[in-house]
Amino acid sequence: MANEEILQEEESNIMTLTDENGVDVDFEYLDCIEYEGKEYLVLMPADELSTEIVILEVEPVDEENENYISVQDENVLNAVYGIFKEKYKDVLTFED
Repeated sequence: MANEEILQEEESNIMTLTDENGVDVDFEYLDCIEYEGKEYLVLMPADELSTEIVILEVEPVDEENENYISVQDENVLNAVYGIFKEKYKDVLTFED
């Protein structure tokens, strides 16, 4: 029974997003970070062995829907990643 609960908890952290080409991609949700009045999702590709982090800006559409936008500004990416690293420094190991 305990294994089922762990599996369900892990599965609940998976988000399926559709890219600009209409392809569904699974990501593991790591956190949502607020920076300069905006929210950013911190994700990791779920199907890859990569430890690459993906940061997407949350753009509210209405009360129930939101879009996720690729962040192009290196300063914003570095700032959000810095906040994430500081928040999880005692839990995760980061490579520079």
